[in-house]
Amino acid sequence: MRQSRLLPLIIATALFMENTDSTVIATSLPMIAQDIGEDPIALKLALTSYLVGLAIFIPISGWMADRFGSRTVFRAAIGVFMAGSLACAGAGSLGGFVLARFVQGMGGAMMVPVGRLVLLRSVPRSEVVQALATLTIPALVGPIVGPPLGGFITTWFDWRWIFFINIPIGILGIVLATIFVPEIKEEDTPPFDFVGFLLAGAGFALLMLGFASGGRHLIPPSVSAGCVVAGTLSLLLFLRHARRTPHPVLQLGLFRIQTFRASVAGGSLFRVGVGAIPFLLPLMLQVGFGLSAFASGTLTFVAAVGALFMKTMAKRILEQVGFKRLLTVNAVVGGGFIAINGFFTPETPHWLIMAILLVGGCFRSLQFTSLNALAFADVSKREMSAATSLSSVAQQLALSMGVALGAFALESASRLHGSPTIVAHDFGPAFWVVAAVSALSTFAFVALPHDAGAEMSGHKALNRQRPATGLGDGTDGP
Repeated sequence: MRQSRLLPLIIATALFMENTDSTVIATSLPMIAQDIGEDPIALKLALTSYLVGLAIFIPISGWMADRFGSRTVFRAAIGVFMAGSLACAGAGSLGGFVLARFVQGMGGAMMVPVGRLVLLRSVPRSEVVQALATLTIPALVGPIVGPPLGGFITTWFDWRWIFFINIPIGILGIVLATIFVPEIKEEDTPPFDFVGFLLAGAGFALLMLGFASGGRHLIPPSVSAGCVVAGTLSLLLFLRHARRTPHPVLQLGLFRIQTFRASVAGGSLFRVGVGAIPFLLPLMLQVGFGLSAFASGTLTFVAAVGALFMKTMAKRILEQVGFKRLLTVNAVVGGGFIAINGFFTPETPHWLIMAILLVGGCFRSLQFTSLNALAFADVSKREMSAATSLSSVAQQLALSMGVALGAFALESASRLHGSPTIVAHDFGPAFWVVAAVSALSTFAFVALPHDAGAEMSGHKALNRQRPATGLGDGTDGP
């Protein structure tokens, strides 16, 4: 019993480290760019290279855990993440910083998905929503403390110190994992799909690099376009390969499950908009509005406060309305709050900015909790590792596309306005573009049955307890 209570908190150590790192870096990007002599928009590559590392190595995270044991892989992943953090602290150029972030992504690719897999295999299906919410609550402390902490360190000390935060946290995680995380293995692990891994990894990496490097940074536009073409061809070859091999590195057959398909497709569109926020918002506040890194961080952290608050209510809301209605409506609401960011100006009162970010964080958190639970609603225990890998890859691709799309829209607005550098009014169109993509995710959920994922949400069980009136309650269809 003691182990079952501690397990979500131990796994949350990895989430806390990853989320703190991401939010600290997002707040510090403008100062890092200034220190290494780069255009702030070029630092989109630092965000994307991390996501590239995730996308390449997440597909094998489930297989690695099944083959070598969840505890072994989890501890090794934390160690790799720490090594990448030290490399980031020592980077002196854009190329070196991008490479160090890629190493961090390699660690994160194993660290978080394997931790989530341990949890999914250790709790009953009816408790998955609550377990995922409990797992995420401690991890959300990272995004709360990350922006002001990163801003404080960057403003009054040196940005390199922000990467040393991960070291004591990582050591604690390794120690606790050694004591409490079970060594879960599968006896009949299928052979490793090396060809599929190469095709999928190269495809994801080239595609994301091509989109992220578009513009005037690091590599010529012709090379960026070539990366997109080569990445697309590699992924098409993987699709062909996956149909012919019995155990592909990514089990595309999972898309036959309607709830999983809706979660991945709709969740990917929604995350495009959300993925752009950590890039666009600090850049707007610091470069566009002229705020310091610390002032920017003290504004943006409230979004994580809203997310933390909503985690305590997600289960009860799902019980009342179910997955279909919540995801369909909330996709539009969440997209709307992303769009509101584009109307901020340097004269907008800070209390109003914080209030909007707080409420927007609530709705985004509710959407993510629901999406993550729905993905596993109809997945068998045996397919959990494959489903975790596939859904995690889709999440990282979407977040990376969000950064790339946000940066592209921002650069396009700057060119249209004729500004030699980005200015405050360039950010509005960028936010509106990514918000529209997030809102479009609502169409991925309209085809779901009204009782989709009822075993997890508790919505169906709740309705069965009510006496039949012949009129219905407006929640479920016939």
